[in-house]
Amino acid sequence: MRFNIPEEILDICEKLQKAGFEAYLVGGCVRDLLMDKEPKDWDITTNAKPQEIQKIFPDSVYENKFGTVAVKTQSENERLKIVEITTFRLEGKYTDKRHPDEIKFAKTVEEDLSRRDFTCNAIALQCDANLRMHANCKLIDIFNGQKDIKNKIIRTVGKPEERFNEDALRLMRAIRFSVQLGFEIEEKTFKAIKKEAGLIEMIAKERIRDEFIKIIMTPLAKRGVELLEETSLLKYIVPELREGIDNGQNKHHIYTIWEHNLRALDYAAKKNYSLEIRLASLLHDVGKPRTKAGEGPDCTFYNHEVVGAKITAKIMDNLRFPNNIAEKVIHLVRYHLFYYNVGEVTASGVRRFLARVGAENIDDLIKVREADRIGSGVPKALPYKLRHLLFMIEKVKRDPISPKMLKINGDSIMEILKIKPGHKIGWILSILLDEVIEKPEKNDKKKLEIRVEKLWKLSDVELEKMAKAARERKNEFESGIEEEIKSKFYVK
Repeated sequence: MRFNIPEEILDICEKLQKAGFEAYLVGGCVRDLLMDKEPKDWDITTNAKPQEIQKIFPDSVYENKFGTVAVKTQSENERLKIVEITTFRLEGKYTDKRHPDEIKFAKTVEEDLSRRDFTCNAIALQCDANLRMHANCKLIDIFNGQKDIKNKIIRTVGKPEERFNEDALRLMRAIRFSVQLGFEIEEKTFKAIKKEAGLIEMIAKERIRDEFIKIIMTPLAKRGVELLEETSLLKYIVPELREGIDNGQNKHHIYTIWEHNLRALDYAAKKNYSLEIRLASLLHDVGKPRTKAGEGPDCTFYNHEVVGAKITAKIMDNLRFPNNIAEKVIHLVRYHLFYYNVGEVTASGVRRFLARVGAENIDDLIKVREADRIGSGVPKALPYKLRHLLFMIEKVKRDPISPKMLKINGDSIMEILKIKPGHKIGWILSILLDEVIEKPEKNDKKKLEIRVEKLWKLSDVELEKMAKAARERKNEFESGIEEEIKSKFYVK
């Protein structure tokens, strides 16, 4: 068989062979080649020991106990700058359900293949590296991986219970490969995942998070989460999502909370949106089950966006998401339920809305709202009201909406009043910003200086009261009509 293999890979294979060793491509790269896909990573296995590999490739690194040497190439392709070469190996017991207690080097590639996870990943490809345009290759496929690839099946190598007890992360990897490749999980493998699901608790949260991200970032993300539930894994990963299962909504929703959240994720995945938007779409209504009041068509979910943000924070922390991702997702969940109706909200209200949610988050917030709408079964992702909001945002986005945009700052105030730093400066800035948001033309240095002197003459009680009112007006985007509107649309 002939495959198009990069020159850098052929060079490595050739050098190993000339030194008297065997060289095989193995794992995902072989699977991808058989599926006519471009491999993301290239892995080579050999009977050469790590020290022997390093003698052949001086520019290499060996800093692990698994027999893997990282060889540096001169390639300009990021995927080929570092190529991993691993000695044939066997593995002992897996006490921690993740890493083998001991590594033993094997004599044959067949022994090496027997330790791998799934048949589609347990195929080796031996290249005749003397050819340069296309490599003439021999496949070693002792577990019928080619057949499973052809039939689109995920099946463990050998007994599934043994494979999952060796490395419990394989429980999630089976689902990840299923949705990444569009394969079905073979029946015995599926039953074993369900039986051994509890083993996932022995895996580090960071590793679980990484597999969960890979599932969420596939086009079949919705199916991935469904499989996590069907295999009993979800209760160990994001149990909060399960509270929406069979949990009905009001007369403005045709789906349960669970179905709605998954459909929102499905929309975000099909649109190829970012990880943060996909997570926010999946979790945007995670607070509904705990805020539900009543049953049937008139039930309500008052403050579910606030409760949902707190639950999302717990989920992000539990799965060890980096702070920048967690904060973004929490923010999107918290503010996904904004109300906007043409003619009811003023330009100053839009400015306060921008000040509250951050102008940099608007595009992502709109995308989550789109996912929310489509997940509810409505035909249009971006109705006239949202398009009008975007128009209004475009219209006012250059207006001052944060203290940094004022023509005056804390240092200026201290200089004008000849005072030292103190809490009153913060009060004055809050008042000034509120007044400028209401009327942008007030953002004039001379006008602001005069206003500062007038405000300073007020008593502490009056000044603090005005500052508090200014901060509260940040919520003017929904205030006044919030309760009436939320009641009307059953979003309490």
